[in-house]
Parts: sequence; C-alpha cells; structure tokens
Amino acid sequence: MITEAGNDPKVSALVYIAAFAPDRGESIASLIKDPPPGAPVPPILPPQDGFLFLDRAKFAASFAADVDPAKAAFMADSQVPWGVAALSGSITEPAWKAKPSWYLVATDDRMIPPPAQQFMSKRAGSTVVEVKGSHSVYVSKPEAVAALIDKAAKGVK
Repeated sequence: MITEAGNDPKVSALVYIAAFAPDRGESIASLIKDPPPGAPVPPILPPQDGFLFLDRAKFAASFAADVDPAKAAFMADSQVPWGVAALSGSITEPAWKAKPSWYLVATDDRMIPPPAQQFMSKRAGSTVVEVKGSHSVYVSKPEAVAALIDKAAKGVK
C-alpha cells in the first residue's frame, strides 16, 4: 500500500515495518509465488466470500509468536479479513525509487521470510534496522518501531 500511496506529494518518506516493498509490476501474489526452500508457509485459510483469514489455531505461532499469549489470542479473534483481490494489485510506480525509505526487518517473522525482507529493503535502498521479533513486531517491540519512525521523521526534515 505505502509503495504506491507514497507517491502522493504530501509524503516525503516511507517506513516499512516487516512489510512487502514491491517493485514496478509486482504484486503480493507475485512476491509470494515462489517461497525460498524451507520458508514457513503462512496459515492462510481458503477464501471465504472473497476474503482471507489466518487459521486461528496457528495464528500466534505464525503471526505473533513473541506477543503475550492472551493478546495474540485476541489478535487472532479480531483479525480483519484481507480481500483476495488485494493480492493481485500490482505496483505502477514504487515511491521508494524517488523517496527515502526506512525498513524494519523482523528477524523471526514467519509471514514474510526475513531473507525476502532483506532483499526488498536492499533493493529499495532503505535504511535498515533488524529487530528480533515476529511479524507483529509493532506489538511486541513498539519501542523499536517508534524509534525507526522517529529516525525517519528526523531524516527528512
């Protein structure tokens, strides 16, 4: 989302937190099509009425392994469905080609493999910070996420 929306003239920089950073013509579907050998497979359930959910029983281990179990259970119960169509939306012009970016790689992420995060952040020319955390690093390590956002904000003044 930020990769394309970041082209708005009001946006001066991008911050990715354990996220996809697609290039021109890429979509989430194209980025996840050929996972590296041994990469964890996210527990995505078959689509229901055009929407995707993660398997509640596998949610914590895959999405929030370092989050308090009660909070991870709440996150699993309150997950917002993701439209299947969102997987195939391709990028026309990645904002990271023209604007500075910062990227937090979650080294224990089981949704977007850390090597994929490292590849995308390097390709984007991002300033990279690696944090030991799950895909929900923004919940488990909010201080690290806030510090990176603060660094990015100060970096574009």
